[in-house]
Amino acid sequence: MTLDPDVLRALADPMRARIVELLAGEALCTCHLVEETGAKQANVSNHLKVLREAGLVDAEPCGRFTYYRLRPDALRRVADSLSTLADTASAQSLTRRPC
Repeated sequence: MTLDPDVLRALADPMRARIVELLAGEALCTCHLVEETGAKQANVSNHLKVLREAGLVDAEPCGRFTYYRLRPDALRRVADSLSTLADTASAQSLTRRPC
């Protein structure tokens, strides 16, 4: 299992991390995210685009609004990759490559 740099980069931004936290609780539209974060609508939309492109969020049209939903499977893949990496590091904590 390898780490996906696009997903890590998407999650590394504080505003996108906040959006992910908010979407973990419920599907929200852009107006809800603007209200919750205090960011401008264009800024939130740009962050949502990055999250969609990284495969972390799905968009669901509903009339003239679009609701965004977190993809738990994508987060599990990231968590599994990080967990595997931590397990590998723990198992190798006493080994050193000779110079």
